[in-house]
Amino acid sequence: MDLYWITGLVSGLAALYFLQKKFFPYFWVDLNYLLKVIRYGLLIEKYKRTGHVVTVIDRFVQQAQRVPDKAFLIFHGDTYTYRDVDRRSNQVANCFIKHSSLKKGDTVAMLMNNEPDFVNVWFGLAKLGCMVAFLNYNIRSRSLLHCFHSCGAKILIVGEDLLESLEEILPSLQEDNISVWVMARETSLPGVTTVLDKLDSVTHEPVPAHLRFVNSTNAATLFIFTSGTTGLPKAAVISQLQALRGAAGIWAFGGTPDDIVYVTLPLYHSAASLIGIGGCVYLGATCVLRKKFSASQFWIDCKKYNVTLFQYIGELCRYLCKQPVREGEKDHKVRMAVGNGVRSDVWKEFIARFGNIKMCELYGATEGNICFMNHTGKIGSVGRSNFFYKLAFPFELIKYDIQKDEPIKNKHGWCERVKKGETGLLISKVNHANPFFGYAGNKKHTTKKLLCDVFRKGDVYFNTGDLMMQDHDNFLYFRDRIGDTFRWKGENVATTEVSDIIGMLDFIQEANVYGVSVPGHEGKVGMASIILKPGQSLDLKSIYEHCIAYLPGYAFPRFLRLQENMEITGTFKQQKFRLVEQGFDPSVISDPLYFLDDSIKSYVPMTKDIYEKITSGQLKL
Repeated sequence: MDLYWITGLVSGLAALYFLQKKFFPYFWVDLNYLLKVIRYGLLIEKYKRTGHVVTVIDRFVQQAQRVPDKAFLIFHGDTYTYRDVDRRSNQVANCFIKHSSLKKGDTVAMLMNNEPDFVNVWFGLAKLGCMVAFLNYNIRSRSLLHCFHSCGAKILIVGEDLLESLEEILPSLQEDNISVWVMARETSLPGVTTVLDKLDSVTHEPVPAHLRFVNSTNAATLFIFTSGTTGLPKAAVISQLQALRGAAGIWAFGGTPDDIVYVTLPLYHSAASLIGIGGCVYLGATCVLRKKFSASQFWIDCKKYNVTLFQYIGELCRYLCKQPVREGEKDHKVRMAVGNGVRSDVWKEFIARFGNIKMCELYGATEGNICFMNHTGKIGSVGRSNFFYKLAFPFELIKYDIQKDEPIKNKHGWCERVKKGETGLLISKVNHANPFFGYAGNKKHTTKKLLCDVFRKGDVYFNTGDLMMQDHDNFLYFRDRIGDTFRWKGENVATTEVSDIIGMLDFIQEANVYGVSVPGHEGKVGMASIILKPGQSLDLKSIYEHCIAYLPGYAFPRFLRLQENMEITGTFKQQKFRLVEQGFDPSVISDPLYFLDDSIKSYVPMTKDIYEKITSGQLKL
């Protein structure tokens, strides 16, 4: 009898195993991920109920006490322990207590490259209870000044290697009585205060803990700038809730305290700061920080520092795949990579060439209230949803008219969901659990990102601006961006901002900027359709020099199209749809076309030969 019972039990278990593998292949990985989401959600709920939030900075202080001698930052060969960074950031805090009028709640802007002092200054200011704005060091002049003012900062701290950018805006800042500090021991700039000499004269003892005390997860902690449809960069308000969620990302993917995380992305981005640095703090792990990404140095660093995990954007992986093949490319300890935007073909090529590295693709806008994490490793997907996940983070994919640039509504005036397998606009419900904190400085920017009365009266959704598809297995795939923003070189490019800057030239009447696809490249490449003022001639050299002076390199229009009339929509918006479709092929476009030739530092006429070299990959952009 016992034998029959045991045989039946084994057979039943085998049948269940077979059914699970066939019909629920992701059951266990889904369950493991879901339990992590629930566990972290309960922790956040505890913070809300008790009114005592253990912030990322609090967690860092705890780690500095727990593992003081463990390496926290490794920067170009130099190692800084958790104790080192804790003490240095204390000195930063004490310096500003002694030499400035900063107080809890004030905002300070940082314009710094990747370096240990970026983290020291950030953490030091956070210990004072200040909000910190991360400025993009690629932007210049008018855009940089706009970013500074939009976040309401009282002080600007600038890295010593970025003084050239500072000099352009210094007179305007001083006119507004803004206090400017530079990370140097001395400077010749009038009215600018130095920092490093003052750090030597202050204690590294902690400042009072009550200064950094936070009683709400909705409290703002950072401003991170993001490009959008309004043109100039917008200051996204980053709450403690968003910072805490970002810090848990690497852990949720399976990161451990023993991981050594390689960060080459700019720290002014939420990926590197919130997920990279924040993730190391949450785990008590080590971060290998590099000033800038280098494809040729990447695997050398990984081997040298025993890197086990790195952060990526799609372009980074593509650059690595384009490097010449070297012997021993799989001879490293990297087991996992966390990031977003890698194409399926690059993904496959990357793991085939460099080893079975777990690619942890994720999706999330800096200012958004929704994120997806591909915890299964499904190639090409940005994440997977299920019934329970959607309860916690309600979202929908709705029908969208790309040509009209608006959601499609039915005869009753409501938006309609797309079917599985169809592409739709991703929107995320705004509620108490998933608030949208918007942008600083302009309520209109915040309002424009919200869709109201979507499916019923009174509902509110965050408009991600991204077109996505959900398949029948509930995997989600990114398809494209809508509106006036496209992505190039891992950066968002606001077409309105580029149009406005090109339009500053006295011989240009109007400029229409958009992104076009180029074979073999991630994202879209900038192209500008321009109209000349009556009686004016085209000065290609001036356009190039103007772009150099006012735009970051990734925002340069690589192609120009000279038109006689600008196409507009019924609501007087510039029409981009047909222009995007036509691209930059001289065989189908009768208008004069030009290409930015870096070798001669000017635009040159687009020829069939140049076009074929670009599309075949012989000419790199």
